[in-house]
Amino acid sequence: MRIRAHWAVAALLIGASATSLPAQANWTTYGGNMWNQRYSTLTQINATNVRSLVPRMVFQTGISRLGSFETTPVVIDNMMYVTTPFNTAIGYDLSTGKQVWRYEHKLGTTITCCGPNNRGVAVHGPHVYMGTMDARLVALDRMTGEVAWDIEVADPAYGYSITAAPLVVDDMVLIGVSGGEYGIRGHVTAYNAVTGEQMWRWYSIPAPKGDPTFDAVAPNGWWGNWVGSTPDGADLHRNIAAEKADSAKHADAWTRGGGGVWMTPAYDKDLGMIYVAVGNPSPDLDGGIRPGDNLYTDCVVGIDAKTGKTKWYYQTVPHDVWDLDAVSPPVVTMIGGRKVVVHAGKTAWAYVLDAATGKLVRRTENFTPQENIFALPSAEGTRMLPGANGGAEWSPIAVDPKLNYAFVAGLHQPMNYITHTAPYEKGRLWLGSAFVAIAGEEQYGTYTALNLATGKVVWQNKVAQPMMGGGLATAGGLTFTGEGNGNFNAYASGTGKLLWQFNAGAGCNSAPMSFSFKGEQFIGVACGGNFQLNFPLGAGVFIFGLPKPYMAAMAH
Repeated sequence: MRIRAHWAVAALLIGASATSLPAQANWTTYGGNMWNQRYSTLTQINATNVRSLVPRMVFQTGISRLGSFETTPVVIDNMMYVTTPFNTAIGYDLSTGKQVWRYEHKLGTTITCCGPNNRGVAVHGPHVYMGTMDARLVALDRMTGEVAWDIEVADPAYGYSITAAPLVVDDMVLIGVSGGEYGIRGHVTAYNAVTGEQMWRWYSIPAPKGDPTFDAVAPNGWWGNWVGSTPDGADLHRNIAAEKADSAKHADAWTRGGGGVWMTPAYDKDLGMIYVAVGNPSPDLDGGIRPGDNLYTDCVVGIDAKTGKTKWYYQTVPHDVWDLDAVSPPVVTMIGGRKVVVHAGKTAWAYVLDAATGKLVRRTENFTPQENIFALPSAEGTRMLPGANGGAEWSPIAVDPKLNYAFVAGLHQPMNYITHTAPYEKGRLWLGSAFVAIAGEEQYGTYTALNLATGKVVWQNKVAQPMMGGGLATAGGLTFTGEGNGNFNAYASGTGKLLWQFNAGAGCNSAPMSFSFKGEQFIGVACGGNFQLNFPLGAGVFIFGLPKPYMAAMAH
Protein backbone atom coordinates (compact mmCIF):
# COMPACT_ATOMS: atom_id res chain seq x y z
CA MET A 1 0.00 0.00 0.00
CA ARG A 2 1.35 3.42 -0.96
CA ILE A 3 0.16 6.59 0.67
CA ARG A 4 1.29 10.00 -0.55
CA ALA A 5 0.78 13.12 1.50
CA HIS A 6 2.38 16.42 2.43
CA TRP A 7 1.85 17.41 6.03
CA ALA A 8 1.84 20.84 7.65
CA VAL A 9 0.05 20.11 10.93
CA ALA A 10 1.64 20.55 14.31
CA ALA A 11 0.31 17.42 15.98
CA LEU A 12 -2.51 14.90 15.72
CA LEU A 13 -3.03 13.48 19.21
CA ILE A 14 -2.36 9.89 20.09
CA GLY A 15 -5.40 8.28 21.67
CA ALA A 16 -5.59 5.66 24.42
CA SER A 17 -6.39 1.96 24.08
CA ALA A 18 -6.76 -1.01 26.36
CA THR A 19 -4.44 -3.20 24.29
CA SER A 20 -1.49 -4.50 26.30
CA LEU A 21 2.08 -4.58 25.00
CA PRO A 22 5.37 -6.08 26.14
CA ALA A 23 7.37 -4.22 28.75
CA GLN A 24 9.73 -2.47 26.31
CA ALA A 25 7.66 0.68 25.95
CA ASN A 26 10.37 3.30 25.72
CA TRP A 27 13.11 4.05 23.21
CA THR A 28 15.71 5.16 25.72
CA THR A 29 18.86 5.75 23.70
CA TYR A 30 19.92 6.54 20.16
CA GLY A 31 20.41 2.89 19.20
CA GLY A 32 17.33 1.66 21.06
CA ASN A 33 19.35 -0.31 23.60
CA MET A 34 22.93 -0.31 24.91
CA TRP A 35 23.91 -2.82 22.23
CA ASN A 36 22.84 -0.33 19.49
CA GLN A 37 20.68 -3.01 17.85
CA ARG A 38 17.79 -0.75 16.76
CA TYR A 39 15.50 -3.66 17.52
CA SER A 40 12.07 -3.30 19.09
CA THR A 41 10.45 -6.23 20.91
CA LEU A 42 7.01 -4.79 20.22
CA THR A 43 4.75 -6.92 18.04
CA GLN A 44 1.45 -5.06 17.79
CA ILE A 45 2.42 -3.67 14.38
CA ASN A 46 3.27 -6.69 12.26
CA ALA A 47 3.29 -8.09 8.75
CA THR A 48 -0.47 -8.73 8.76
CA ASN A 49 -1.54 -5.19 9.69
CA VAL A 50 1.31 -2.87 8.67
CA ARG A 51 -0.60 -1.91 5.49
CA SER A 52 -3.03 -0.05 7.77
CA LEU A 53 -0.38 2.31 9.24
CA VAL A 54 -1.29 6.01 9.19
CA PRO A 55 0.34 9.16 10.56
CA ARG A 56 -1.05 9.54 14.08
CA MET A 57 1.10 12.50 15.04
CA VAL A 58 3.26 14.87 13.03
CA PHE A 59 5.53 17.34 14.81
CA GLN A 60 6.76 20.27 12.79
CA THR A 61 9.76 21.52 14.76
CA GLY A 62 9.29 25.09 13.56
CA ILE A 63 12.93 25.67 12.61
CA SER A 64 13.82 27.93 9.72
CA ARG A 65 17.48 26.82 9.35
CA LEU A 66 17.32 23.46 7.63
CA GLY A 67 20.05 20.88 7.18
CA SER A 68 20.51 17.12 7.39
CA PHE A 69 17.66 16.10 9.71
CA GLU A 70 19.14 12.91 11.16
CA THR A 71 17.80 12.82 14.72
CA THR A 72 16.31 9.69 16.23
CA PRO A 73 13.64 10.61 18.81
CA VAL A 74 14.13 9.32 22.35
CA VAL A 75 10.94 8.44 24.23
CA ILE A 76 10.72 7.93 27.98
CA ASP A 77 7.23 7.56 29.46
CA ASN A 78 5.12 10.46 28.19
CA MET A 79 8.04 12.60 26.91
CA MET A 80 9.70 12.59 23.50
CA TYR A 81 13.00 14.39 22.90
CA VAL A 82 14.28 15.44 19.45
CA THR A 83 17.08 17.63 18.11
CA THR A 84 17.41 19.71 14.95
CA PRO A 85 20.43 20.20 12.63
CA PHE A 86 21.45 23.50 14.26
CA ASN A 87 21.21 22.22 17.85
CA THR A 88 17.72 23.06 18.98
CA ALA A 89 16.52 20.45 21.49
CA ILE A 90 12.78 20.03 22.07
CA GLY A 91 10.78 18.13 24.67
CA TYR A 92 7.23 17.10 23.68
CA ASP A 93 4.41 15.72 25.82
CA LEU A 94 2.93 12.74 23.95
CA SER A 95 -0.32 12.99 25.95
CA THR A 96 -1.11 16.42 24.55
CA GLY A 97 1.08 16.60 21.46
CA LYS A 98 2.41 19.93 22.72
CA GLN A 99 5.90 21.28 23.12
CA VAL A 100 6.86 21.37 26.80
CA TRP A 101 10.19 23.11 26.39
CA ARG A 102 12.59 24.27 23.71
CA TYR A 103 16.31 24.94 24.03
CA GLU A 104 18.08 26.78 21.21
CA HIS A 105 21.84 26.53 21.51
CA LYS A 106 23.69 29.72 20.58
CA LEU A 107 26.36 28.41 18.27
CA GLY A 108 29.84 29.86 18.31
CA THR A 109 32.52 28.88 15.77
CA THR A 110 31.30 26.02 13.59
CA ILE A 111 33.45 24.20 11.05
CA THR A 112 31.89 21.06 9.57
CA CYS A 113 32.68 19.14 6.43
CA CYS A 114 29.32 17.60 5.56
CA GLY A 115 26.52 19.99 6.43
CA PRO A 116 24.72 20.77 9.68
CA ASN A 117 23.23 17.82 11.53
CA ASN A 118 22.62 16.37 14.98
CA ARG A 119 21.58 12.79 15.66
CA GLY A 120 19.84 13.09 19.00
CA VAL A 121 20.10 13.08 22.77
CA ALA A 122 20.90 10.84 25.70
CA VAL A 123 18.77 10.88 28.86
CA HIS A 124 19.89 10.02 32.40
CA GLY A 125 18.19 10.88 35.67
CA PRO A 126 17.09 14.53 35.59
CA HIS A 127 19.13 15.44 32.50
CA VAL A 128 18.96 15.40 28.70
CA TYR A 129 22.37 15.61 26.97
CA MET A 130 23.16 17.02 23.52
CA GLY A 131 26.43 17.48 21.65
CA THR A 132 26.72 20.59 19.47
CA MET A 133 28.30 21.63 16.20
CA ASP A 134 30.63 23.98 18.09
CA ALA A 135 31.96 20.95 20.00
CA ARG A 136 30.19 21.44 23.33
CA LEU A 137 28.25 19.04 25.54
CA VAL A 138 25.12 20.50 27.10
CA ALA A 139 23.13 19.01 29.98
CA LEU A 140 19.51 20.18 30.16
CA ASP A 141 16.82 19.67 32.76
CA ARG A 142 14.63 16.99 31.17
CA MET A 143 11.40 18.57 32.45
CA THR A 144 12.13 22.25 31.76
CA GLY A 145 14.96 22.40 29.19
CA GLU A 146 16.97 24.74 31.42
CA VAL A 147 20.76 24.44 31.19
CA ALA A 148 22.32 22.45 34.04
CA TRP A 149 25.85 22.68 32.64
CA ASP A 150 27.55 23.46 29.34
CA ILE A 151 31.19 22.48 28.67
CA GLU A 152 33.64 22.68 25.77
CA VAL A 153 34.67 19.21 24.61
CA ALA A 154 37.23 20.51 22.06
CA ASP A 155 38.22 23.75 20.35
CA PRO A 156 35.96 24.26 17.29
CA ALA A 157 38.49 26.64 15.70
CA TYR A 158 40.56 23.57 14.77
CA GLY A 159 37.62 21.89 13.03
CA TYR A 160 36.22 19.93 15.96
CA SER A 161 32.47 19.43 15.99
CA ILE A 162 29.93 17.00 17.46
CA THR A 163 27.16 15.39 15.45
CA ALA A 164 26.72 12.14 17.39
CA ALA A 165 24.13 11.43 20.04
CA PRO A 166 25.80 10.90 23.45
CA LEU A 167 25.66 7.60 25.34
CA VAL A 168 25.23 7.25 29.10
CA VAL A 169 27.14 4.36 30.72
CA ASP A 170 26.48 3.98 34.44
CA ASP A 171 26.92 7.54 35.73
CA MET A 172 29.05 8.77 32.82
CA VAL A 173 28.00 10.47 29.61
CA LEU A 174 30.23 9.61 26.65
CA ILE A 175 30.71 11.74 23.56
CA GLY A 176 32.97 11.53 20.50
CA VAL A 177 34.10 14.33 18.19
CA SER A 178 33.92 14.82 14.44
CA GLY A 179 36.43 16.70 12.32
CA GLY A 180 38.80 14.14 10.83
CA GLU A 181 38.81 16.18 7.60
CA TYR A 182 40.51 19.11 9.37
CA GLY A 183 43.66 17.67 10.92
CA ILE A 184 42.28 17.25 14.43
CA ARG A 185 43.24 14.46 16.83
CA GLY A 186 40.03 12.60 17.60
CA HIS A 187 38.85 11.34 20.97
CA VAL A 188 36.00 9.96 23.05
CA THR A 189 35.49 11.56 26.46
CA ALA A 190 33.57 10.38 29.52
CA TYR A 191 32.05 13.01 31.80
CA ASN A 192 30.34 12.71 35.16
CA ALA A 193 26.66 12.73 34.22
CA VAL A 194 25.72 14.90 37.21
CA THR A 195 28.54 17.45 37.38
CA GLY A 196 30.14 17.40 33.92
CA GLU A 197 33.57 16.61 35.39
CA GLN A 198 35.86 14.81 32.95
CA MET A 199 36.44 11.18 34.01
CA TRP A 200 38.66 9.94 31.19
CA ARG A 201 39.58 10.62 27.57
CA TRP A 202 40.48 8.01 24.95
CA TYR A 203 42.41 9.27 21.91
CA SER A 204 41.65 7.74 18.53
CA ILE A 205 45.20 8.56 17.41
CA PRO A 206 47.69 6.74 19.69
CA ALA A 207 50.75 8.72 20.70
CA PRO A 208 54.39 7.53 20.52
CA LYS A 209 56.26 6.31 23.58
CA GLY A 210 57.10 9.12 25.98
CA ASP A 211 53.86 11.03 25.44
CA PRO A 212 51.51 11.08 28.48
CA THR A 213 48.73 9.64 26.29
CA PHE A 214 50.82 6.66 25.11
CA ASP A 215 48.65 3.60 24.39
CA ALA A 216 50.30 0.24 25.15
CA VAL A 217 48.01 -1.63 22.75
CA ALA A 218 49.65 0.33 19.93
CA PRO A 219 53.35 0.38 20.98
CA ASN A 220 54.43 1.79 17.61
CA GLY A 221 51.94 4.63 17.90
CA TRP A 222 49.88 5.38 14.86
CA TRP A 223 52.54 3.83 12.61
CA GLY A 224 51.05 0.45 13.56
CA ASN A 225 52.64 -2.71 12.15
CA TRP A 226 53.25 -1.53 8.56
CA VAL A 227 50.88 -4.08 7.04
CA GLY A 228 50.47 -4.48 3.31
CA SER A 229 46.93 -5.84 3.35
CA THR A 230 43.68 -5.63 5.28
CA PRO A 231 43.25 -8.16 8.13
CA ASP A 232 40.93 -10.16 5.88
CA GLY A 233 43.57 -10.38 3.16
CA ALA A 234 42.85 -7.63 0.58
CA ASP A 235 45.98 -6.12 -1.02
CA LEU A 236 46.36 -2.38 -0.30
CA HIS A 237 49.11 -1.81 -2.91
CA ARG A 238 51.30 0.02 -0.38
CA ASN A 239 54.98 0.81 -0.83
CA ILE A 240 55.99 0.01 2.74
CA ALA A 241 59.71 0.62 2.16
CA ALA A 242 59.06 4.14 0.87
CA GLU A 243 56.72 4.90 3.76
CA LYS A 244 59.31 3.81 6.32
CA ALA A 245 62.02 5.85 4.57
CA ASP A 246 59.80 8.96 4.86
CA SER A 247 58.64 8.36 8.42
CA ALA A 248 61.29 10.52 10.09
CA LYS A 249 60.18 13.53 8.02
CA HIS A 250 56.62 13.05 9.25
CA ALA A 251 57.24 12.05 12.86
CA ASP A 252 54.69 14.57 14.17
CA ALA A 253 51.94 13.59 11.71
CA TRP A 254 50.01 11.85 14.52
CA THR A 255 49.29 15.22 16.17
CA ARG A 256 47.03 16.05 13.19
CA GLY A 257 46.00 12.45 12.53
CA GLY A 258 42.22 12.83 12.27
CA GLY A 259 40.21 9.89 13.60
CA GLY A 260 36.82 11.46 14.25
CA VAL A 261 34.26 9.39 16.16
CA TRP A 262 31.12 10.26 14.25
CA MET A 263 28.59 7.96 15.83
CA THR A 264 27.29 6.69 19.16
CA PRO A 265 29.21 3.76 20.71
CA ALA A 266 27.71 0.46 21.83
CA TYR A 267 28.18 -0.84 25.38
CA ASP A 268 28.25 -4.33 26.88
CA LYS A 269 27.87 -4.40 30.66
CA ASP A 270 29.07 -7.98 31.18
CA LEU A 271 32.36 -7.39 29.39
CA GLY A 272 32.59 -3.84 30.73
CA MET A 273 33.46 -2.52 27.28
CA ILE A 274 32.32 0.18 24.91
CA TYR A 275 32.76 -0.20 21.16
CA VAL A 276 33.50 2.74 18.88
CA ALA A 277 33.95 3.18 15.14
CA VAL A 278 36.72 5.58 14.14
CA GLY A 279 36.76 7.67 10.98
CA ASN A 280 39.37 8.66 8.41
CA PRO A 281 42.97 9.81 8.91
CA SER A 282 44.17 13.32 8.09
CA PRO A 283 44.84 14.37 5.43
CA ASP A 284 41.94 12.28 4.26
CA LEU A 285 43.26 10.99 0.93
CA ASP A 286 46.97 11.85 0.83
CA GLY A 287 48.92 8.98 2.36
CA GLY A 288 52.29 10.37 1.28
CA ILE A 289 52.65 12.64 4.31
CA ARG A 290 51.31 10.19 6.91
CA PRO A 291 53.30 6.95 6.67
CA GLY A 292 52.21 3.87 8.59
CA ASP A 293 48.91 2.12 9.26
CA ASN A 294 47.51 5.30 10.86
CA LEU A 295 45.93 3.70 13.92
CA TYR A 296 43.17 3.84 15.15
CA THR A 297 41.63 5.36 12.04
CA ASP A 298 39.25 3.09 10.08
CA CYS A 299 39.02 0.91 13.19
CA VAL A 300 36.43 -0.70 15.41
CA VAL A 301 37.86 -0.43 18.93
CA GLY A 302 36.95 -2.09 22.22
CA ILE A 303 37.55 0.22 25.19
CA ASP A 304 37.38 -0.45 28.94
CA ALA A 305 34.33 1.50 30.07
CA LYS A 306 35.71 2.32 33.54
CA THR A 307 39.22 3.42 32.60
CA GLY A 308 39.06 4.48 28.95
CA LYS A 309 41.95 2.13 28.10
CA THR A 310 42.13 0.30 24.77
CA LYS A 311 41.39 -3.44 24.96
CA TRP A 312 41.55 -4.33 21.25
CA TYR A 313 41.17 -2.89 17.76
CA TYR A 314 40.31 -4.16 14.30
CA GLN A 315 41.42 -1.95 11.41
CA THR A 316 39.25 -2.48 8.35
CA VAL A 317 41.47 -0.36 6.04
CA PRO A 318 45.05 0.38 7.17
CA HIS A 319 46.57 3.54 5.68
CA ASP A 320 43.28 4.56 4.09
CA VAL A 321 43.59 6.78 0.97
CA TRP A 322 39.98 6.34 -0.22
CA ASP A 323 37.86 7.75 2.65
CA LEU A 324 36.59 4.25 3.38
CA ASP A 325 36.45 4.97 7.09
CA ALA A 326 34.46 3.28 9.85
CA VAL A 327 31.47 5.51 10.59
CA SER A 328 28.37 3.31 10.91
CA PRO A 329 27.75 2.60 14.63
CA PRO A 330 28.96 -0.75 16.00
CA VAL A 331 26.29 -3.21 17.16
CA VAL A 332 26.56 -6.00 19.75
CA THR A 333 24.60 -9.23 19.32
CA MET A 334 24.79 -12.99 19.97
CA ILE A 335 25.56 -15.44 17.14
CA GLY A 336 25.50 -19.14 18.03
CA GLY A 337 26.20 -18.45 21.69
CA ARG A 338 29.09 -16.11 20.88
CA LYS A 339 28.94 -12.38 21.66
CA VAL A 340 30.02 -10.36 18.63
CA VAL A 341 30.36 -6.79 17.40
CA VAL A 342 29.01 -6.03 13.92
CA HIS A 343 30.13 -3.10 11.81
CA ALA A 344 28.92 -2.26 8.30
CA GLY A 345 31.81 -0.66 6.42
CA LYS A 346 32.11 1.82 3.62
CA THR A 347 33.97 -1.03 1.96
CA ALA A 348 30.53 -2.65 1.37
CA TRP A 349 31.38 -5.56 3.66
CA ALA A 350 30.03 -6.05 7.16
CA TYR A 351 32.54 -7.29 9.72
CA VAL A 352 31.56 -9.69 12.52
CA LEU A 353 34.12 -9.48 15.36
CA ASP A 354 34.49 -11.35 18.65
CA ALA A 355 33.31 -8.87 21.29
CA ALA A 356 35.91 -9.93 23.88
CA THR A 357 38.98 -10.09 21.62
CA GLY A 358 38.22 -8.18 18.40
CA LYS A 359 39.17 -11.19 16.26
CA LEU A 360 37.40 -11.46 12.91
CA VAL A 361 34.69 -14.10 12.99
CA ARG A 362 33.59 -13.49 9.42
CA ARG A 363 33.27 -10.90 6.72
CA THR A 364 29.95 -10.88 4.93
CA GLU A 365 29.29 -10.80 1.23
CA ASN A 366 29.32 -7.31 -0.24
CA PHE A 367 26.06 -5.39 -0.06
CA THR A 368 26.84 -2.81 -2.79
CA PRO A 369 28.90 -3.34 -5.96
CA GLN A 370 32.69 -3.51 -5.71
CA GLU A 371 35.07 -2.85 -8.57
CA ASN A 372 38.80 -2.14 -8.65
CA ILE A 373 38.68 -1.96 -4.84
CA PHE A 374 41.79 -0.50 -3.20
CA ALA A 375 43.26 0.63 -6.52
CA LEU A 376 45.51 3.62 -5.83
CA PRO A 377 44.39 7.16 -6.73
CA SER A 378 46.16 8.73 -9.70
CA ALA A 379 46.73 12.11 -11.33
CA GLU A 380 44.40 11.20 -14.19
CA GLY A 381 41.79 9.70 -11.86
CA THR A 382 41.17 6.10 -10.76
CA ARG A 383 37.69 4.62 -10.89
CA MET A 384 36.81 2.56 -7.84
CA LEU A 385 33.76 1.07 -6.17
CA PRO A 386 32.56 1.67 -3.54
CA GLY A 387 33.12 5.41 -3.64
CA ALA A 388 33.90 7.61 -0.66
CA ASN A 389 30.29 7.62 0.55
CA GLY A 390 30.10 3.83 0.82
CA GLY A 391 29.07 1.02 1.03
CA ALA A 392 27.50 2.05 4.35
CA GLU A 393 27.89 5.67 5.41
CA TRP A 394 27.05 6.86 8.92
CA SER A 395 23.72 5.08 8.55
CA PRO A 396 23.01 2.77 11.51
CA ILE A 397 22.24 -0.87 10.80
CA ALA A 398 19.43 -2.73 12.56
CA VAL A 399 19.87 -6.27 13.87
CA ASP A 400 17.11 -8.82 14.38
CA PRO A 401 18.57 -11.12 17.07
CA LYS A 402 16.01 -13.88 16.38
CA LEU A 403 16.80 -14.13 12.67
CA ASN A 404 20.49 -13.18 13.09
CA TYR A 405 19.94 -10.69 10.27
CA ALA A 406 21.52 -7.26 9.91
CA PHE A 407 19.63 -4.75 7.77
CA VAL A 408 21.99 -2.35 5.99
CA ALA A 409 21.29 0.86 4.06
CA GLY A 410 23.85 1.15 1.25
CA LEU A 411 25.06 3.63 -1.37
CA HIS A 412 26.24 3.00 -4.92
CA GLN A 413 28.14 6.05 -6.22
CA PRO A 414 30.97 5.34 -8.71
CA MET A 415 33.86 7.75 -8.12
CA ASN A 416 37.20 8.81 -9.52
CA TYR A 417 40.08 9.37 -7.11
CA ILE A 418 42.50 12.10 -8.20
CA THR A 419 45.81 12.78 -6.43
CA HIS A 420 47.17 16.14 -5.34
CA THR A 421 48.76 17.54 -2.19
CA ALA A 422 47.83 20.37 0.15
CA PRO A 423 49.46 21.85 3.27
CA TYR A 424 47.81 21.77 6.68
CA GLU A 425 46.04 24.99 7.74
CA LYS A 426 44.25 25.28 11.06
CA GLY A 427 40.50 24.96 10.60
CA ARG A 428 40.71 24.42 6.82
CA LEU A 429 39.44 21.35 4.98
CA TRP A 430 42.44 19.05 4.48
CA LEU A 431 41.69 16.27 2.02
CA GLY A 432 44.99 16.04 0.17
CA SER A 433 43.39 14.44 -2.88
CA ALA A 434 39.93 14.48 -4.41
CA PHE A 435 37.07 12.08 -5.06
CA VAL A 436 34.54 12.96 -7.74
CA ALA A 437 31.27 11.21 -8.58
CA ILE A 438 31.42 10.07 -12.22
CA ALA A 439 28.95 11.99 -14.33
CA GLY A 440 26.45 9.91 -16.25
CA GLU A 441 26.87 6.74 -14.21
CA GLU A 442 23.91 5.36 -12.32
CA GLN A 443 23.69 6.09 -8.61
CA TYR A 444 21.30 4.19 -6.38
CA GLY A 445 20.68 2.75 -2.93
CA THR A 446 20.35 -0.76 -1.56
CA TYR A 447 18.61 -2.14 1.49
CA THR A 448 20.07 -5.52 2.31
CA ALA A 449 19.46 -8.30 4.80
CA LEU A 450 22.72 -10.05 5.77
CA ASN A 451 22.74 -13.38 7.61
CA LEU A 452 25.34 -12.78 10.32
CA ALA A 453 25.67 -16.51 11.05
CA THR A 454 26.72 -17.28 7.46
CA GLY A 455 27.79 -13.94 5.99
CA LYS A 456 25.41 -14.42 3.07
CA VAL A 457 23.08 -11.86 1.50
CA VAL A 458 19.52 -13.07 2.22
CA TRP A 459 17.68 -10.46 0.19
CA GLN A 460 18.29 -7.03 -1.28
CA ASN A 461 16.06 -4.23 -2.54
CA LYS A 462 17.28 -1.50 -4.86
CA VAL A 463 15.94 2.06 -4.48
CA ALA A 464 16.28 5.08 -6.73
CA GLN A 465 18.77 7.11 -4.67
CA PRO A 466 21.80 6.39 -2.49
CA MET A 467 20.60 5.64 1.04
CA MET A 468 21.63 7.97 3.87
CA GLY A 469 19.23 6.93 6.62
CA GLY A 470 19.24 3.79 8.73
CA GLY A 471 17.22 0.79 9.77
CA LEU A 472 14.78 -0.42 12.41
CA ALA A 473 13.90 -4.07 13.07
CA THR A 474 10.90 -5.21 15.09
CA ALA A 475 9.70 -8.46 16.65
CA GLY A 476 6.61 -8.04 14.48
CA GLY A 477 8.63 -9.37 11.53
CA LEU A 478 9.27 -5.95 9.98
CA THR A 479 12.16 -3.70 9.09
CA PHE A 480 11.72 0.01 8.36
CA THR A 481 13.93 2.48 6.49
CA GLY A 482 13.61 5.73 4.54
CA GLU A 483 14.71 7.15 1.19
CA GLY A 484 15.94 10.52 -0.02
CA ASN A 485 12.79 11.08 -2.10
CA GLY A 486 10.62 11.05 1.04
CA ASN A 487 9.52 7.42 0.92
CA PHE A 488 9.35 5.64 4.26
CA ASN A 489 9.18 1.86 3.78
CA ALA A 490 8.23 -1.25 5.71
CA TYR A 491 9.62 -4.59 4.49
CA ALA A 492 9.02 -8.15 5.64
CA SER A 493 12.15 -9.03 7.62
CA GLY A 494 12.39 -12.56 6.29
CA THR A 495 11.78 -11.94 2.60
CA GLY A 496 12.36 -8.25 1.86
CA LYS A 497 8.88 -7.84 0.39
CA LEU A 498 7.71 -4.22 0.42
CA LEU A 499 4.56 -4.20 2.56
CA TRP A 500 3.88 -0.48 3.06
CA GLN A 501 5.15 2.87 1.88
CA PHE A 502 4.44 6.47 2.84
CA ASN A 503 5.80 9.64 1.25
CA ALA A 504 6.58 12.44 3.73
CA GLY A 505 7.41 15.17 1.23
CA ALA A 506 11.01 15.49 2.50
CA GLY A 507 13.83 12.98 2.61
CA CYS A 508 13.47 10.34 5.34
CA ASN A 509 17.21 10.16 5.98
CA SER A 510 17.23 9.51 9.71
CA ALA A 511 17.21 6.20 11.55
CA PRO A 512 13.67 5.24 12.71
CA MET A 513 12.53 3.95 16.11
CA SER A 514 9.52 2.36 17.83
CA PHE A 515 7.80 2.83 21.19
CA SER A 516 4.49 2.16 22.90
CA PHE A 517 2.26 4.68 24.60
CA LYS A 518 -1.07 4.05 26.31
CA GLY A 519 -1.23 0.54 24.97
CA GLU A 520 -0.35 1.28 21.35
CA GLN A 521 2.81 0.68 19.36
CA PHE A 522 4.14 3.52 17.21
CA ILE A 523 6.89 3.96 14.63
CA GLY A 524 8.76 7.29 14.60
CA VAL A 525 11.05 8.85 12.02
CA ALA A 526 12.41 12.33 11.28
CA CYS A 527 11.90 13.35 7.65
CA GLY A 528 13.88 16.44 6.81
CA GLY A 529 16.27 15.49 4.03
CA ASN A 530 20.03 15.42 3.66
CA PHE A 531 22.26 18.40 2.93
CA GLN A 532 25.15 16.35 1.58
CA LEU A 533 23.15 14.63 -1.21
CA ASN A 534 20.65 17.43 -1.86
CA PHE A 535 17.62 15.45 -0.77
CA PRO A 536 14.51 17.60 -0.12
CA LEU A 537 14.77 19.36 3.26
CA GLY A 538 12.12 19.74 5.93
CA ALA A 539 11.54 19.65 9.69
CA GLY A 540 8.88 17.02 10.44
CA VAL A 541 8.91 14.14 12.91
CA PHE A 542 6.31 11.56 11.87
CA ILE A 543 4.72 9.16 14.31
CA PHE A 544 2.86 6.26 12.64
CA GLY A 545 0.35 3.92 14.23
CA LEU A 546 -2.65 1.78 13.47
CA PRO A 547 -5.92 3.71 12.96
CA LYS A 548 -8.09 4.29 16.02
CA PRO A 549 -11.00 2.19 14.64
CA TYR A 550 -8.58 -0.70 14.13
CA MET A 551 -7.29 -0.33 17.67
CA ALA A 552 -10.83 -0.20 19.07
CA ALA A 553 -11.67 -3.45 17.29
CA MET A 554 -8.54 -5.09 18.71
CA ALA A 555 -9.47 -3.98 22.21
CA HIS A 556 -12.82 -5.80 21.94
